[in-house]
Amino acid sequence: MKVALFTDTYLPTVDGVVTSLIATRRQLEAMGHDVLVFAPGPGKNGGSREEGVIYLRARAFRSYPGYYMAMFPSREVDLVKQHGVDIIHGHGLMFMGVKGLWASWQAKIPMVQSVHTMVEDALAYYSPISLNPHLLRRGLRLYLRVFLQKCKNVIVPTKAVMAEIRALAPRARISGVVPTGIDLSRFHPELDGSGVREKWGLDAHDVVLHVGRVAAEKNLKLILDAFPSVMKERPGAKLLVVGRGPYLQHIYRLSRKRGLAKDVLFAGFVSDFDLPKYYAACDAFAIASKFETQAIVVLEAMACGKPVAGANFRAIPEFVHDDQNGYLFDPDDKAECAEAIVGCLENAQNLRYGARATAEKYSIEKCTRQLVSVYKNVIDAHAAKA
Repeated sequence: MKVALFTDTYLPTVDGVVTSLIATRRQLEAMGHDVLVFAPGPGKNGGSREEGVIYLRARAFRSYPGYYMAMFPSREVDLVKQHGVDIIHGHGLMFMGVKGLWASWQAKIPMVQSVHTMVEDALAYYSPISLNPHLLRRGLRLYLRVFLQKCKNVIVPTKAVMAEIRALAPRARISGVVPTGIDLSRFHPELDGSGVREKWGLDAHDVVLHVGRVAAEKNLKLILDAFPSVMKERPGAKLLVVGRGPYLQHIYRLSRKRGLAKDVLFAGFVSDFDLPKYYAACDAFAIASKFETQAIVVLEAMACGKPVAGANFRAIPEFVHDDQNGYLFDPDDKAECAEAIVGCLENAQNLRYGARATAEKYSIEKCTRQLVSVYKNVIDAHAAKA
């Protein structure tokens, strides 16, 4: 099968969408399928060009540094025909999503669309134009409803997102929940994190890890607000922040203002190769985001046997269960957040088995087989109507 993935974000930008797309691409190729990626070009200084990726001319998105908008005319229709694509899989809801839908219509190739981001939520942080927020939200909801109902199938990673999409676009075709899987051979409890602990001076300290793009919507501020209370219960605890993003300097300054300069460590970007070692180095993982449609980082941490203190919002409660693999907290309550983190640290050994057991339900092999089944059903239904 020849699959074309259309995405609004790609390397060198790293976020949940890119992580999901790369994991899916690798597994599809391991299963013998051919995969072609269509992505916005990251400009002249965007790094090396990757084989198997077609970069379309784009301009920087000023409201969100590191992102690019493929808003110019391009040859995607000719290219999907030229490469003999069987199905288009959209991973972006904006410019590249529209290009994928246009190519699908013009080339008579079926298209499925994954929902990785609840775009409406992002307007409060990164609206690209100055319009009345209420009018802009209404316009976006109308656009998304029409867009999703034009796709042959909409792929959702969690039940929470499925409910939201069904409310937004009642006529959209959703075959069921298809999560992005985790490579359980890369993320596992036997990994050695001692090198990371030594590098950051973490020996003999409780370590709480946060992995993700450092952006306003990730609600990392709540974890900073909660951390002094964590340290009262667990003296010497450290917060290790992995990732970069437009909110990084603000979080850095805030940690200093809170008197946490020695207790909050910023690792910045960590390579795909080294990331599992950071999970291995921590004692607990924390995530306060209300923005997650799946939160792959939660499953990566659990795959390494680490308990998770997670926001009780949208997708996260589908994976985190109190006293089994972590603890949930109100994402607007710093006291609950601190309590959940302390609970994970105090019960880390008892929770590690439940954490790993949860992750094992979401192997990359199993989840990608589900995805391929969706592809085949959509292709067969399209062929039957041709």
